Amino acid sequence: MKTFYGVQLDTPFMLGTAQYPSPAILKRAFEKSRASVATVSLRREASGDKAGQDFWQLIKELKVRVLPNTAGCHTVKEAVTTAHMAREIFNTPWIKLEVIGEEDTLQPDVFGLVEAARILTEDGFQVFPYTTEDLVVADKLVNAGCQVLMPWGAPIGSGMGLNNVFGLRALRAHFPDIPLVVDAGLGLPSQAAQAMELGLDAILLNTAVSKAGDPAMMAEAFSLAIRAGQLAAQADPMEVRDMAAPSTPLLGKAFLD
Repeated sequence: MKTFYGVQLDTPFMLGTAQYPSPAILKRAFEKSRASVATVSLRREASGDKAGQDFWQLIKELKVRVLPNTAGCHTVKEAVTTAHMAREIFNTPWIKLEVIGEEDTLQPDVFGLVEAARILTEDGFQVFPYTTEDLVVADKLVNAGCQVLMPWGAPIGSGMGLNNVFGLRALRAHFPDIPLVVDAGLGLPSQAAQAMELGLDAILLNTAVSKAGDPAMMAEAFSLAIRAGQLAAQADPMEVRDMAAPSTPLLGKAFLD
């Protein structure tokens, strides 16, 4: 398993902390998920009221690495400012960088993303950019200093799965040494397994677990699927064939007249 800015994660599962029915259910979902990373929105935690303090205490009790994000930011200035605030609050150089460019699909503004990534990297941040599967954009992000890429599977919260398998395969082929994390759009464990089978390095999701009828059960299902996909990729899967191939050898077969 690849490292993320030099950090070796116990599992390739990153799980969001938003929209759970209750703090107790969030905690139970994380226990079942065996996730190594919790993504946290600054807008959720920045409040100085008791609810915000209680939420932060719960996150610390999960005993996982925290990945703050710039969710909801639409400009470079807003994203950079939010990242600086997150570093102060969470005491980590890690930042999941989002610069949203389109409201209906929440598609990243890739031009602003590259600019913000360069600014933050130069300021000592370790940037996890939420991006598309575009190879040119990926190359510019890497040149801007990003050592991780987080291509979307589909629009955030859509549950549509992997909309562009070819694009993800191309990213893997063109950036063999860069950790790739599928971020957003997954709705079923089978979709997470598919992503890992493609050779990607980790999965980040939120809605598929938090909005499930039983978040803890769904978190466990994703954990098992991610591990299955990871093992399948490591096992060197058979190649797809256009024709059937007998699984039973003809040698030694009895022929009756």
